[in-house]
Amino acid sequence: MKGIIVRTLIIALGIWVADKLVPGVYVGSGVSLVFAAIALGLVNALIRPLIVLLTLPFTLVTLGLFLLVVNAAMLQLADWFVSGFSVDGFFSAVFGSIVISLVSWAASSFVGPQGRYEVMVRRERL
Repeated sequence: MKGIIVRTLIIALGIWVADKLVPGVYVGSGVSLVFAAIALGLVNALIRPLIVLLTLPFTLVTLGLFLLVVNAAMLQLADWFVSGFSVDGFFSAVFGSIVISLVSWAASSFVGPQGRYEVMVRRERL
């Protein structure tokens, strides 16, 4: 349970950064931000695997670049579910999904599978 909450907060951080950096991505309030993070997490968990499977030929032909379109579509789908969160246009969705992915990747590198912070210490013997 703790892991789900931490991952949702990481997605919310990514959406907040996208709101600040990408023109066309807007979050109205903190409540909208949390609901947008929950909606994006659910969309990515339930719908995205099916879409990735169905578009696998396009993804292979474009050497994986079509996944940017899939991620943008998932962000716009989350926009459709949440009032107070909007993504204006395709390119805003693409750049917003890139920013959210980068922030989520960077923040997730500090979090383990159970939602705990992980620090790796290396000791050398002399």
